[in-house]
Amino acid sequence: MKKNIIFVVNPISGDLDKSDLVDAVQEFATTNHFHLEVYETTGKKDQEKIQSLYNEYKPERIVVAGGDGTIKMVAEAMEKYDVIIGILPAGSANGLSVDLNLPTTIEENLKIAFLSNYIEMDMISINGKKSIHLSDIGVNANLVKNYEESNLRGLWGYALQAYSALKESEEPFVATITANNEVVEHTARMIVIANSQKYGTGVIINPNGAMNDGKFELVILKSLDLLLIGKIITGNMPIDSDDIVIISTDKATIKTDYPVNFQIDGEYCGAQTDLEIHILHKQMKIAIP
Repeated sequence: MKKNIIFVVNPISGDLDKSDLVDAVQEFATTNHFHLEVYETTGKKDQEKIQSLYNEYKPERIVVAGGDGTIKMVAEAMEKYDVIIGILPAGSANGLSVDLNLPTTIEENLKIAFLSNYIEMDMISINGKKSIHLSDIGVNANLVKNYEESNLRGLWGYALQAYSALKESEEPFVATITANNEVVEHTARMIVIANSQKYGTGVIINPNGAMNDGKFELVILKSLDLLLIGKIITGNMPIDSDDIVIISTDKATIKTDYPVNFQIDGEYCGAQTDLEIHILHKQMKIAIP
């Protein structure tokens, strides 16, 4: 009896044509005797439609071709179901794929997405919204906001928006952080809420992070200049700097002295003054190398 697989593809993620990828997935499924049901996202009731497909086919796995936003959408749709999620990186932001050390070739990723083992991965709840990877408040969220509004993609797009984000950034904000039964205050340019270690650029922002340890890290960057932003973009972040403080916890609140731009997994979420954060332990099964 053939095993069922649902293949969710975001046709517009990363401004990439997915036709060759879809063909490769269908060929792999046929060769390995899987029954494949393909679903293309539309941005309208995708979660409900994916849940309906799950209930119809009861798949062993759902394979996702897209970026972090598409993966998160599928993970949220499958929150109450026991299913393994396989990833085929195909977005403008593939941060989770980088953190999982997924390979660069379609052939290798197909084997992992369809056939390999998995980990039970945590998620983070931030003001009721879920994060699977890295979220932050401050300068990088300014960058994400500008990037969403621009037409230039890729590394140069990020570099240009990083320069603009610094140039236009507000004064450092004062953050009052409650975590681990302590209250601390820091003046910062950026605070990362990290479920993992790396940004999509490959930069290690949270060296001790693990996606399944029941904790997240607050990475507080007290100062950011153009040189440091450049290092973040190119993957050369100096994690031992005196200007960086890391707090590991399972729940926290952050209060800022004025509204500061905030983003979750590469999606701009407006300016915030209060964040309530807690871990969601072992929320999804993700196929790994």
